[in-house]
Amino acid sequence: MAWFKRDKKSIDQPTPPEERRVRTEGLWVKCESCRTIVFRKDLEANLLVCPKCQFHFKMGAKQRLDMLLDGRWTEHDARMTSTDPLHFVDTKPYASRLREARKKLGMCDAIITAEGQLNGRPIVCCAMEFNFIGGSMGAVVGEKVTRGIERSLDSRQPLVIVSCSGGARMMEGTISLMQLAKVSAALAKLDEAKVPYISIMTDPTTGGVTASFAMLGDLNIAEPGALIGFAGPRVIEQTIRQKLPEGFQRSEFLLEHGFLDAVVPRKELKNFLANSFDLLLS
Repeated sequence: MAWFKRDKKSIDQPTPPEERRVRTEGLWVKCESCRTIVFRKDLEANLLVCPKCQFHFKMGAKQRLDMLLDGRWTEHDARMTSTDPLHFVDTKPYASRLREARKKLGMCDAIITAEGQLNGRPIVCCAMEFNFIGGSMGAVVGEKVTRGIERSLDSRQPLVIVSCSGGARMMEGTISLMQLAKVSAALAKLDEAKVPYISIMTDPTTGGVTASFAMLGDLNIAEPGALIGFAGPRVIEQTIRQKLPEGFQRSEFLLEHGFLDAVVPRKELKNFLANSFDLLLS
């Protein structure tokens, strides 16, 4: 009958808080817009869109490709890596930042270039990863985008680029800025060959990415509420010393002022692309 008896020692010493705590970390997500607590699996099933206010959470590059492409897709240039040409150091060495990002994400840089099918149509698709040093564009990102454009040109498959970036990568200095001209020149050849290119801008799309391939599509579309611009709103306010309009640089504001062709909710994006390519290739 010993198992009926309580150990007085265990009563006198309460269970540590870390053992009493219910382990729910990561199971719930708070919406950045309406502050609603959402079950993570429900949020993922809804394509990372808040079911209450329709706020669009950031989506990783692999998730983006899985959403847009039919089933399996083939990645190109996956092992291309930066060589840290300037041996840049700020609060930590650039080489350390690269190692940490690669280990955490299992990617070599901030973009994935892939081939697959969208509603049965073969396409080339590039998707940026914001969690890799802010989705910044250095030599590797510029080269992979350029190769994706050239692959689209050679195969005459339509091109889609999904941008999610803080801009050019400062750790690579002028080398990163040179990518703007390289990518833009490649897109000019694609335009001459009349191969359609659709640019998708997500939150955020800023800096040198906005100033190059993000705004050079045959169709420039964006997700709802995305921040899109070159310099950030705070920098602009401090420069011109004026209060900016409400919603300035958000996708709806840009659509209203003629900088975008459409604002498309994430759930409708794949069908919108398919219909757009039908129109562009007819």
